[in-house]
Amino acid sequence: MDILSSDIGAVARVAHLGKHYGTGGQRVTALDDVSIGIRRGQFTAIMGPSGSGKSTLMHVMAGLDTASEGRVWLGDDEITALGDAALTRLRRRRIGFVFQAFNLVPTLDVMGNLRLPFELDGRGPDTAERERIAALVAALGLDGRTGHRPHELSGGQQQRVAIARALATRPDVIFADEPTGALDSRTSREVLRLLRSAVVETGQSIAMVTHDPVAASHADRILFLADGRIIDDREAMSAAQISETMLRLETAA
Repeated sequence: MDILSSDIGAVARVAHLGKHYGTGGQRVTALDDVSIGIRRGQFTAIMGPSGSGKSTLMHVMAGLDTASEGRVWLGDDEITALGDAALTRLRRRRIGFVFQAFNLVPTLDVMGNLRLPFELDGRGPDTAERERIAALVAALGLDGRTGHRPHELSGGQQQRVAIARALATRPDVIFADEPTGALDSRTSREVLRLLRSAVVETGQSIAMVTHDPVAASHADRILFLADGRIIDDREAMSAAQISETMLRLETAA
């Protein structure tokens, strides 16, 4: 599959990407000749049955894993052959992450967690960045909580902190791996609205791996994977339409 012309100039993209684990008879193919881009200013959902390769695709695009074959770009910069140190700098400065497990530092309070990406880059936030952090704290309902440590917050509050931390540095793209997986349905809807508003109001680019049709229904575009290949690429769909598509994939698997 060749990359679509609409994906050229994407915020992140891969061409003829392959990813394998093991050798010989133990070799497993996680991704098989995948060419796709994450478009700027869009909310993209990545879906597929368990073992379809969706998390592997996200990890390779985010520089958390390496390609076995093919090429990987962040914007116009090819990252395929970058070493660990260069990839670490790139992730710190240009990519935001939101995970199911929140991944907040338990010994830091909320403000410490929000400032962490800047401090890992060897600096403190400048005036504009401090104002942005303050605006995120207010917008995400975290006023009065900035001195609390993660264990003093609800799951929804912790995920809001993780989203604020991901947005604070204005990254090129945010990768979200099952961001609502540990939340109840009401809190999940709240978190998805926050992600959606980041796209609509600030033009943020988000790629979200999820198994949840309701979560995916918030996206502008949905990529469906099966057996390491992209088998469908759709514009926004309802949760019911997504469920039907997933059921077909799982029945065919």
